[in-house]
Amino acid sequence: MRKETEYLKKESINVKLLRAELWFAPLLIIVPTLVSLFLINDWFYRGFSRGVSTYDGELLLAIIILAGNILFDIPFIKSLITLSRK
Repeated sequence: MRKETEYLKKESINVKLLRAELWFAPLLIIVPTLVSLFLINDWFYRGFSRGVSTYDGELLLAIIILAGNILFDIPFIKSLITLSRK
């Protein structure tokens, strides 16, 4: 294939994808963490401190969100670091 007929260069696509991932990475990490911390705070003040067990679902949801966020964000951050070094 001749270079004149190439529409998109693979190197520029990878750079653009890496740049987009770097812009959205804080959003993908911070938003679920803030939501889970809000749910834990709400569970503590509305449920645990008053002795009401109906807010235990919020705690379970917060733990699932926080654990899933940590579980998937660590490999995501590691891959971003290795890609940015290349």
